[in-house]
Amino acid sequence: MRVEVYLESAPKRTFAGAVDWPGWCRSGRGEDEALAALLAYGRRYAVALTSVEPAFVAPIAGADLVVIERLRGDATTDFGAPSRAPSADARPLDDAGLQRQLRLLGAAWGALDAVAAGARGLELRKGPRGGGRDLDAVLAHVFGAEVAYLARLGAKVPPRAAGNRSDELAVEREAIRDALVAAVRGLPAALPSRSGARWTPRYFVRRAAWHVLDHAWEIEDRAIR
Repeated sequence: MRVEVYLESAPKRTFAGAVDWPGWCRSGRGEDEALAALLAYGRRYAVALTSVEPAFVAPIAGADLVVIERLRGDATTDFGAPSRAPSADARPLDDAGLQRQLRLLGAAWGALDAVAAGARGLELRKGPRGGGRDLDAVLAHVFGAEVAYLARLGAKVPPRAAGNRSDELAVEREAIRDALVAAVRGLPAALPSRSGARWTPRYFVRRAAWHVLDHAWEIEDRAIR
């Protein structure tokens, strides 16, 4: 399976991301290291996408990763998060494309939920990745980031759901789905453009899926069993 990849490079860190597979994005200290990390995580990404058809098949050789675009990163890149959208993310989405994007994001959410459920009650190993955050703190961080991302689609943050964290999460994710549908169909935005630079629907899914899976894999790696 040959995969088109873009690279986002800053002085200290480079991200490699798969153009058509949002969430499959890893970093390294340079292009070669970033591409090697992307390849190494291919199987983990495939596991996260087991519910998505057609199935993702992880490439097995570096030659299967084809770099089609290079982007200049910034301070956010060096800090540890991708922040540049590949040109492919400006492509319009039809209904079929939108449904695929929603399935990919839903698969990332499902992967995080499954990992979190399996780590419930376990201690997370302390260290540079995640610092001292426990499981609930990691999940709260992901939730908070996604709420902030909503403004990038011109959508309002949903009111806090009455009930437990699961109810609140369901409301937040439904708001994201609704905002993506509205953005793709060109419906009026709830927030004015001065609220910040807008993300395209493709880039929203790319950034959100990366963040969700990055922390799902963090939990997997830090859980002490």
